[in-house]
Amino acid sequence: MKPVIIQAKNVKKVYGHATILKDVSMDISLGEKIVLIGPSGSGKSTLLRCMAGLEAVDSGSVSYCNTPIMDKKLYEQTDIGVIFQSFDLFKHLTAKENIMLAPMKVKHVSKSDAEKKAMELLELVHLSERADYYPDELSGGQQQRIAIARALAMEPRLMFFDEPTSALDPEMTVEVLDIIVELVKKGMTVFIVTHEMEFARRVGDRVIFMDAGDIIADMKPEELNLETVSNPRIRQFLSQLSQYN
Repeated sequence: MKPVIIQAKNVKKVYGHATILKDVSMDISLGEKIVLIGPSGSGKSTLLRCMAGLEAVDSGSVSYCNTPIMDKKLYEQTDIGVIFQSFDLFKHLTAKENIMLAPMKVKHVSKSDAEKKAMELLELVHLSERADYYPDELSGGQQQRIAIARALAMEPRLMFFDEPTSALDPEMTVEVLDIIVELVKKGMTVFIVTHEMEFARRVGDRVIFMDAGDIIADMKPEELNLETVSNPRIRQFLSQLSQYN
């Protein structure tokens, strides 16, 4: 059995008078590919942020390798990478320089080693020819692929993706999803929030469905099928999505 690296127990998160997460529990094991789906406002991004240590929980706990994830020591580690909907590249740096920056500043990697690693990662995301381009000279899909390469430069054990294609048009969406598929094939542990159902079926070991702050199903990807799914809430969700596909 693979070791559990992140464990959420009875997590509750409240914003003002709204309870966003209601007693949520789940584990992420090393090498797992978990896809989180559900309607907008169901708490998906909030759960991701809590499990990545970006937000404190109001009750319950989140641990990373049996250490509280909000422990200050975890901020000094580089085991977790997070990709958001926005690309957040430094506009004044080239693609290559964006990737080189964190390893040099945080890990004290030499400039030559950081540049070599950056070029390897640019090759991985199929953008080596854009190494000296600035973000404004790149498409949205290319910027998101640079953001993925930048996160990978820190050599994380686990990558979180929070709807990484939601700001992209369909053609650019395919570019980014293909890169994530390549990471999955290499054995990377991933936790992905997405509305792309075919992608969810393709990459997930587990597909988790959230609604109104609760996890209501933890499924195998082949169960994510409008023709066979038995849960009425999931059937409704898939039916609504199919109207626009």
